[in-house]
Amino acid sequence: MTDELEAAKQSAQSWYWWGIPTFFRCPWNEAPEAADIALIGVPHSSGNGSTERDQHLGPRAVRNVSGFYRRSHFVHGFAPWDRARVNDLGDVPLPEAMNNEACVRDIEAFYRRLDAAGTRPVSMGGDHSITGPILKAIAGPGRNLSGGKPCSLIHFDAHTDSYDNMPHWLGAKRSAAHWAAYTAKEEAVDPHRSIQLGMRGHPSGAIHKGGVGGSSRELGYSVVTMQEFEEIGVASTLALIRERVGDNPAYITFDLDCMDPSVAPGVSNIEPGFSGFTIREATRLLQGLKGLNIIGGDVVCLMPTKDSPNQITAQLAMVMMFEIICLIAASR
Repeated sequence: MTDELEAAKQSAQSWYWWGIPTFFRCPWNEAPEAADIALIGVPHSSGNGSTERDQHLGPRAVRNVSGFYRRSHFVHGFAPWDRARVNDLGDVPLPEAMNNEACVRDIEAFYRRLDAAGTRPVSMGGDHSITGPILKAIAGPGRNLSGGKPCSLIHFDAHTDSYDNMPHWLGAKRSAAHWAAYTAKEEAVDPHRSIQLGMRGHPSGAIHKGGVGGSSRELGYSVVTMQEFEEIGVASTLALIRERVGDNPAYITFDLDCMDPSVAPGVSNIEPGFSGFTIREATRLLQGLKGLNIIGGDVVCLMPTKDSPNQITAQLAMVMMFEIICLIAASR
């Protein structure tokens, strides 16, 4: 009977609707040392109090839809699961979920375990404040995954998240609006070897710190606005990224609001009125990063309660997560 049960379970593995949901139906194993690539949910919403609050539901939504997407990469020509041990480590426990500063502390502590084990994380948020503590845990002086150096940041977003002109964001000090600034100042990120892509959010004033991207440029980041991307295209943008990053360890953060609202309606900081990336533009940009030393990545700001009935934004988050997984697996 046991043999028959095991055979039936093995057969059922082919179907995405069977079993306990994990990211891409990967094994669930909480031990960082058991994985080369760790898939992690960060169900956090208290770092961006000015927008919708349901970003903490993002990891569960992507686990649900990603079951059917466990496959080989058509462009790269391999399955990441065949090249690396890829496990779902579960969610970061956040017992003080309504306290952003406590959550930032707990997220950093969780990811330091991965850095010590040499395990590269690919995370699903959660609002964009999660990226700050992840970077602090795996990059900069004393960190293993970055070789003790500040990492390059490859940042896809409609907004720079480098607000350095205000002490807090509705009370959150290490917020979704501040992380790109404090990680640069605290040497987790080298802004002079980093790039921000797709910015199109309207500044609060016509000349506020130089308009879109002004605060980031003051810190040393290179900024490619959406208008500039539309002028130069994918190939030239990839050349800029590669020139900027070089051989430095790099981290990818992908805010879903960089996408056009027509393909990603379920995001927290939706930006209508100025087109964002198409799905093909975004995947081509990510695929073009193959060969870089990617030490981790995240996808953030999914709003499942605002998504279309077919869960297109959750599926888009799934695709971008898969692309980052493949970039890390390709280097192994």
